[in-house]
Amino acid sequence: MPRAALNAITPHTLAQWGQRFGIRYRIDDAPGAAAPGAAAPGAATPVARGEVHDVRLFDSLHLTLSDLEVERGYTSSSMQGVPWFVSVVLEGEVSPTLGQQTLTLGAGDGFCAHFDAAQPLIVHQPRQRRLKTVNLAVLATAPFALPAPMSKSALHRWSLPPSLYRTLVQAACEPASAWRQRLVWQGLALQLLGNALPESDETATPRLSRRDRDCLSALHERIRRDPGAEYCLSALARDAAMSTSSLRQKFRQLYGDTLFTHVRRCRLDQARRYLEQGVSVQQTAHACGFKHATNFATAFKRAFGVTPHDVRSPR
Repeated sequence: MPRAALNAITPHTLAQWGQRFGIRYRIDDAPGAAAPGAAAPGAATPVARGEVHDVRLFDSLHLTLSDLEVERGYTSSSMQGVPWFVSVVLEGEVSPTLGQQTLTLGAGDGFCAHFDAAQPLIVHQPRQRRLKTVNLAVLATAPFALPAPMSKSALHRWSLPPSLYRTLVQAACEPASAWRQRLVWQGLALQLLGNALPESDETATPRLSRRDRDCLSALHERIRRDPGAEYCLSALARDAAMSTSSLRQKFRQLYGDTLFTHVRRCRLDQARRYLEQGVSVQQTAHACGFKHATNFATAFKRAFGVTPHDVRSPR
């Protein structure tokens, strides 16, 4: 059965995605690598054709479905780390690299990774007639009581149970925007995490005391309620009766993210609410703890894919 007309994905499209998600793209037959948000040479020539859909799940999970014909092989380098990233190949082939480790994955294979800007996740998508993938980014581990990764980067290969693979293939054929499909993908996302996260000493961390959990929970809530305040690591550590290194480690252990990543995310969430209420960009930036409106605009677009002016509602 022939496929419907496919959307063209050009280097310009990749540049837009790069700006939104902090990814650098390199096209196999083009010189150089495009920085996030930068237009690449030959921006009108398609790299691939097909569909890429974001499926709205829980606040702490971001799921993306891709169904592509790759006409020009390309490589993505993810510069913004997340606690866990899970990818599944339903059809086709990809090759992820992290540090010195490289995998080659085909249909029914998946990988789970933890990475950061110092050691980014690099994935090569070769030229191929059909590439279908499911990608799941975990933005915070605490809501699902998931293990927090160790500080070092890690890349784990895993194979899908046949029944889960068949269910994913079937679900990927349905319209991603239907409300029933969102419920289906919520359940499948949790199954993916249950199967993909590694069971090894690499995720073993010392248990936090009840006092530690209470202090960290209070700090987490304090930042959420007042993200625009000035936060100093040494002062926060003193309030929690911890050393600065202990506070950093224990906060990441409990919430799967760094302390100041949480601060930045809360500030941007608050900023979006202010803009939707009609507050000016300059006032919003100042109220949410950003010293310069240009830095705020860059961070906002990277987080939400749109500029603050796109979101602001006139009073």
